[in-house]
Amino acid sequence: MNMRYKVLIVDDEPSNRQLMRQILKDKYTLSFATDGVGALNVAWEVNPDLILLDVLMPVMDGYETCRRLKANPLTAKIPVIFVTAMADVEDENLGFEVGAVDYITKPVSPPIVKARVATHLALYDQKRTCEETVIQRTQELQQSQRSAIFMLGEAGHYNDTDTGIHIWRIATYSVAIAQAANMQVDQIALLELTAPMHDVGKIGIPSSILKKPAKLEPHEWEVIMTHSEIGYKILSKSDTPLFKMAADIAYYHHEKYNGTGYPKCLRGDEIPECARIVAIADVFDALTMSRPYKEAWPIEKALDEIRKGAGNHFDPHLVECFFMAEAEIRKHKTIWDQKESEQSQ
Repeated sequence: MNMRYKVLIVDDEPSNRQLMRQILKDKYTLSFATDGVGALNVAWEVNPDLILLDVLMPVMDGYETCRRLKANPLTAKIPVIFVTAMADVEDENLGFEVGAVDYITKPVSPPIVKARVATHLALYDQKRTCEETVIQRTQELQQSQRSAIFMLGEAGHYNDTDTGIHIWRIATYSVAIAQAANMQVDQIALLELTAPMHDVGKIGIPSSILKKPAKLEPHEWEVIMTHSEIGYKILSKSDTPLFKMAADIAYYHHEKYNGTGYPKCLRGDEIPECARIVAIADVFDALTMSRPYKEAWPIEKALDEIRKGAGNHFDPHLVECFFMAEAEIRKHKTIWDQKESEQSQ
């Protein structure tokens, strides 16, 4: 690599600092500190690639300095090599315990200093490159996963009268309810990704039923109701936490709190919490959307319907959370309605 590595040299003896300067100045960019406090300050400011640290120093010795370097996320990964006359096994053990990667004993040998510094910089650079690669690959995987999820969500409404905006409104409404319910942060993150797939099973429903410009006949409702099982069968092929939640939502978001929903007639807490949340979000959005067979309800009328459903259709506690998040939900509705309007132009 063409980069010039930065090395911080910490020693209270001017002669030792000067010797290290002579050994390393031609190949590295050097910084210096005369004690532990100064070392911490320079490390935070310069962010060196390697620190050569004396042990016996006034005020704060090398061991304590190393501990503090390793305790700070900004400096924790910088390799530290102790340069000291203290070469007993106990001293070396303590140095490794506090986070050092190597020892160089005084009086130093220039070839050994050069070799050790070069070796640990190469290892550090290799580790840093690997970490950056892992981060990049993880981001790429996450983006691919999100793209696949979005496509599944869109697929469920490909033959439906709903616009694609519907699934994103469901996601944002569900997140708002979950936050008000104090759901764990990691579960909310999953919910945001899984809620859009709640109707993926509609991909298996004939468009003649999905797009029928009138209310459905009983036998047509029986066909529509199978979308929850179809969605579950699609999404349960993976047993990851994300797709397990997605499968639960797809299967159970039409269950009702009083046990009169479908497909399993579950009641109360038998219904997964994620599905109980999406049930509220889905109904609110359906009520406030125009369909071929109905006009969009005014928001206030839809809110009254949600309120009336507490304890019957919906989990009463989650209905309370819905109204706790009402302002947030209204804001998101306005944003998504505007996007939907722009798409239709």
